[in-house]
Amino acid sequence: MTKVNLITGFLGSGKTTTLLHLLQQKPENEKWAVLVNEFGEIGVDGALLAESGAVLKEIPGGCMCCVNGLPMQVGLNMLLKQAKPDRLLIEPTGLGHPRQIIEMLTAEIYQPWLSLHATLSLLDPRQLHDPRVMENENFRDQLAAADFIIANKQDRWETEDVNALDEWQQLHLGDRQLIKTEFGRIEPYLLDRPRLNLRALPGALHHDHSHAKSTLAALRLDNNTRWRRALNQGQGYYACGWIFDHETVFDTIGILEWARLAPVTRVKGVVRITEGLLSINRQGQDLQIETRQSAPPDSRIELIHEEEAAWNTLQSALLKLRLDAGA
Repeated sequence: MTKVNLITGFLGSGKTTTLLHLLQQKPENEKWAVLVNEFGEIGVDGALLAESGAVLKEIPGGCMCCVNGLPMQVGLNMLLKQAKPDRLLIEPTGLGHPRQIIEMLTAEIYQPWLSLHATLSLLDPRQLHDPRVMENENFRDQLAAADFIIANKQDRWETEDVNALDEWQQLHLGDRQLIKTEFGRIEPYLLDRPRLNLRALPGALHHDHSHAKSTLAALRLDNNTRWRRALNQGQGYYACGWIFDHETVFDTIGILEWARLAPVTRVKGVVRITEGLLSINRQGQDLQIETRQSAPPDSRIELIHEEEAAWNTLQSALLKLRLDAGA
């Protein structure tokens, strides 16, 4: 039996950072797998998780539970058959609804093969001030479906955020446990806790993705292509992403300024710079960066916004930041 945990959370709540933290604590004698889903087609999370030591399967380009659940079912079956993991961690897109995923994982056909344990939902309390987030049914139902609420990014909270969290907790937490942390640092014992939250969830009312369909592979480059762009939209959000080949190296200061000033809600990327690897994660005005020495096979950048942005203008500025900008 494969133990399964669902790690949910709205855009920018810290799901991937939490996954990386959990994977660092994997017992040496166990094989873990990750099924990761992203709103865009680029596959930034997959690049971040590629060296985590877990078997990885990506479902980019929308929500894994769309198209009658076929992308998720195929990805899940492939992982169970090929990897035979002891534990499977599933990270749906921040714009995904948990109901169909939970229904599939608890379906009779999977009962001999997997055991759904506690569902964890990441929450950045600063999102509780945003009416657009609070009115989003996926945000509400991700929290409603969770066994544990992980109040993340405690290092960024102000007094009003603590007060908003206390108010939300009194109204919605019930008998569940709320854990306050930063940088997704949670104890792995939570994964072995049973799934006790069996409340019924409504279906998603506006569960659509207009341009892209969920697939089982992130965007790739052709042999003679230096870079590509991909667009996606759905549920009131728009995404634009780019992938660059392994020979493309970006100006370090320039790419940081581009990411900081881009007029969008969400910026996420893994890019090659002279120093090695730079991971970029921006939600609103929060910009987090990390440099590593390993050189990734390519560079991937994804932007998400609540409306169509000036993608061509942003792209022109991005292309000028390549150290071989003439290519």
